Amino acid sequence: MVLMGGRSAEREISLKSGQAVLKALQELGHEAIALDLTEDLCEKLRETKPDKVFIALHGPYGEDGRVQGLLDILGIPYVGSGILGSSIAMDKDITKKVLSFHGIKVPKWVCIRDEKEELNWDIYPAVVKPADQGSSVGLFVVKDQKEAEEAIKKCFKISKKVMVEEYIEGKDITVGILKERALPPIEIRPRKGVYDYESKYTKGMTEYLFVEDEDLTQKLQEIALLAHKSLELKDLSRVDFRVGKDGTPYLLEVNTIPGLTELSLFPMACKRVGIDFKGLINMLLF
Repeated sequence: MVLMGGRSAEREISLKSGQAVLKALQELGHEAIALDLTEDLCEKLRETKPDKVFIALHGPYGEDGRVQGLLDILGIPYVGSGILGSSIAMDKDITKKVLSFHGIKVPKWVCIRDEKEELNWDIYPAVVKPADQGSSVGLFVVKDQKEAEEAIKKCFKISKKVMVEEYIEGKDITVGILKERALPPIEIRPRKGVYDYESKYTKGMTEYLFVEDEDLTQKLQEIALLAHKSLELKDLSRVDFRVGKDGTPYLLEVNTIPGLTELSLFPMACKRVGIDFKGLINMLLF
């Protein structure tokens, strides 16, 4: 069974990921069906009694440990990280605290938990984003206090916790982890300069290049794998970095359910090492 859709701002992307996974499972010969995350999800799971669930849900309810907890209660096995790792990685604030404890460098940050809370921040430019969303939903790059405060108000419309983060001038690079193996790093070059929702999901808006520097590749892979293990993750994840102009990697966030659409980076990295999409899905099942 493939769980897809859900209630988050990333619903449309989840549906695309889910359909791609469903097609691959059916072509591999499995009796696979799709199921949306609706209010009667528990009843449907008990009726269908799936052997295993492939969670293709992005964002709240699907990627944050809640649906994982339901599946655990029902005794249904699933692909991916469990409750603990999912819930920690979904909260960018808690993630940074755990990673910092393990010596992983992250950008400076503060979190705002109330719209009326005064912003105590003086590092600009800065990034403002919800602390518990993915796919660059609600991401703003701001140049001063006024812009930051306006962005925070917009973020509170979709989240109860907003992060203000140091903007690192440099390159966006991501590293996938598949079954405890670090995949080749991919540099992301958005044409508009910021890797936002539009740049991620619009064809032609972003250029993707595999990192050729062997030393940087090794460093990023080691950090990504350490982050994956430190957050108690399982099966797969995608670790996003910003590499400063001096070559210092800053870990931005960790995605426990990477996108699996035609434009997604995780399948792209797998293909680089000889794992096609159906091979990837098959590996994740076992």
